[in-house]
Amino acid sequence: MEYDKQVKNRLKRIEGQIRGILRMMEEQKDCKDVVTQLSATRTAIDRTIGVIVSSNLVHCVKNPEEHGGKTPEEVIQEAVNLLVKSR
Repeated sequence: MEYDKQVKNRLKRIEGQIRGILRMMEEQKDCKDVVTQLSATRTAIDRTIGVIVSSNLVHCVKNPEEHGGKTPEEVIQEAVNLLVKSR
């Protein structure tokens, strides 16, 4: 699968959030603030997973010959399994 610039930019933003959290920890910031930022990062990761899975799902349904000729139902089930597994 080819990942577009938008997805890569999302991950770069998440990377920046993680660096910010580490800096907060080094500066002994309040745990509530650290947890808030960790939660925001987790949400951003979850959304990125959703974008990747949905993009892949669309591609697989439109191009079944590239993916072993799986039926749309099989492709959808795999996507659902990926989303469930990510939580």
